[in-house]
Amino acid sequence: MRKAAALCLVALAFTLTGCNTVQGMGQDVQRAGNAIERAAR
Repeated sequence: MRKAAALCLVALAFTLTGCNTVQGMGQDVQRAGNAIERAAR
């Protein structure tokens, strides 16, 4: 559980620092969703 929480915090930090525009934020959210789908398989 702690590992998942840490991963979420890291992903949030990258999202907040990596997206300079709304389009960039959308791409980051899409990538995060794709990563979650891959992990669920």
